Amino acid sequence: MAAEFREEAQRTRRVLERVPEGKLTWRPHPKSMSLGQLALHIASIPERLVPMLRQSEHELNREASQSPDEAKTTGEILAALERSVQDAGAYLDRASDDELRAAWTLKAGGRPLFTKSRMEVIRMFMLSHVYHHRGQLSVYLRLLDVPVPSIYGPSADDNPFA
Repeated sequence: MAAEFREEAQRTRRVLERVPEGKLTWRPHPKSMSLGQLALHIASIPERLVPMLRQSEHELNREASQSPDEAKTTGEILAALERSVQDAGAYLDRASDDELRAAWTLKAGGRPLFTKSRMEVIRMFMLSHVYHHRGQLSVYLRLLDVPVPSIYGPSADDNPFA
């Protein structure tokens, strides 16, 4: 899982590097996150998850999750990604099999929403969640006419096999 995380972080970096600094407040729809919010969210998901994983449960703060921070610069986004890669990578490297198999519970208002192993939570929130939002971000880039990088294979703008 640590190897997958680091490999995917390189793909995520390629997408985040394309985020145009002058368009960070742009959003494709009023209900959508801005480009700066989405990019910073993607970059910081692993870093924000690690402290939660060190506990056996986490109480969801609904107010904090309503309006993600908006990046002011592309450098801020890339710095957040670097912190995430360091923090989450170190956590994954050090976590024992027993720790990863242990139960972890997400709560809201004191009520359990679910209990899963830390491994399942890492897969769901640190990996799949990032992949989902990275796909959204590639659509944002296309709508802004920014060349979309190769993620798993060629894009219309970037062919690593050519």
